[in-house]
Amino acid sequence: MTEALPSAEPLHGELAEQLTAALQRAPEIAGRALTLTPLSGGITNRNFLIVLADAEDRYVIRLAGNDTHLLGISREVEHAATVAAAGVGVGPEVVAFIRPEGYLVTRFIVGQPVSLEEVHRPETLRRVADSIRRIHGGPAIPGLFVPLRVVEAYRALALERGVRIPAAWDGAWGAGRRIERALLDAPLDLSPCHNDLLNANFIDDGERIRIVDWEYAGMGDPFFDLGNFATNHELTPDQEVMLLETYEQATPPHPARLARLRLMRVVSDWREAMWGVLQQGIRSLDVDFVAYADEHFGRLLAYAAEPAFERALDEVAGGA
Repeated sequence: MTEALPSAEPLHGELAEQLTAALQRAPEIAGRALTLTPLSGGITNRNFLIVLADAEDRYVIRLAGNDTHLLGISREVEHAATVAAAGVGVGPEVVAFIRPEGYLVTRFIVGQPVSLEEVHRPETLRRVADSIRRIHGGPAIPGLFVPLRVVEAYRALALERGVRIPAAWDGAWGAGRRIERALLDAPLDLSPCHNDLLNANFIDDGERIRIVDWEYAGMGDPFFDLGNFATNHELTPDQEVMLLETYEQATPPHPARLARLRLMRVVSDWREAMWGVLQQGIRSLDVDFVAYADEHFGRLLAYAAEPAFERALDEVAGGA
């Protein structure tokens, strides 16, 4: 989700009435006239800007997409993770969580979106690393995120819905098992993780890179976040080094830890590929999820076939 001022027309009709009625249960908004306007961004959810008639305060209300629980999403966990992220100065301030609908209301972040081009600039990489480190050093959150179990769950759910599992699954499963075995001797303490670090979820408020959309958050491997960010933005090897140096505040980074980041790029693409496969059985969005899954399968298998993958497996087994 990109929290930017919208150009769309205000929301009217049944949905506007439904949301306005629900917002009467939010103490900071109840009893006040408001308008709702769609915000851009978001694939599985819808977000609306709330403008109060009698104040300058602006908020965002987030509506879950259809059947998002099938993707392993818990709105209760998302709420708790957003509160925790706000507490370390990275996430948006939570104003209300409206039950039973699961509507999350946050304060609008005034800032600028972060483009793909900007992500690759050294200063932006350092600021992103700082925000990720703040998240991982924050308080524990409910929920557990184990990506190699997530992809297995996605496969089972997709099969239940009659989705054909791509032939690329076998190669991905083989690479994933090798990564899992290599990491057995290099365990890490679990940290609160975002697990969906796309630049579309970043807002530059002028002081810090703020991060929104915490629906996949959970306690997990912090290197999954780093690898997820790296592969989502196709960082170069030098950029990976810069990211990890800033994150760990150590120069140069330990080879085993850099190797772990690179292996998690493969795991991240596998999760993303299987997310696309499962979405084919949900089909609530006008997106070519077959092509989406194929793209991520292709990228992970290409990397797993490179000598760099074998070196990373050897290096991560050495520990840090």
